[in-house]
Amino acid sequence: MGVSDLSPELVIPLLRGRLGCPYRFVAECPSTQREIGEDEPEGATVSTDHQTAGRGRLGRVWEDTPGRAVLFSVLLRPTAEMVRWPELSVVAGEAVAVAVGAGASVSHPNDVMIDDRKVAGVLPEATSGRIVLGIGVNVNQRADELPPDAAKPPTSLYVELGHEVERAPLLAAILAELERGYDAWLGVS
Repeated sequence: MGVSDLSPELVIPLLRGRLGCPYRFVAECPSTQREIGEDEPEGATVSTDHQTAGRGRLGRVWEDTPGRAVLFSVLLRPTAEMVRWPELSVVAGEAVAVAVGAGASVSHPNDVMIDDRKVAGVLPEATSGRIVLGIGVNVNQRADELPPDAAKPPTSLYVELGHEVERAPLLAAILAELERGYDAWLGVS
């Protein structure tokens, strides 16, 4: 497969905050959410070129084309009461929407849409003292690489913009926006 554009040597220099540190890349895994250990620090992030068992909300399958999406999970350890943690789906969705641009907006609780077509999703998984946000963004898939039978019509940044998008800067931008939104969210607790 060669060097991925999500390899640490390309992503780490682009990171501007505490989210994304430490950063790991695995070429393929069942789900990035399963790659984050219980004792890792807040900000730990794992990305991949391909998930073999990616999941969405309500047990749905998240399909990807290897090397064309931004697929990652990031660990947060919120100090706010756990009853507020579901709000982090929206915080993360808004961060993704800002980072991808292209008129993207959040469809509550966890989808990012461009003109009624899904470009990204957020899947939070909370356990005692931590929440792992799994984020998947359709980046460089061609129209024929998107699942035709998805619950919501899918799109990708390539389909919307007409050109490929570099994944490492997009991942770094999402983490920066997420950190900004997360810090603002923590400030209201």
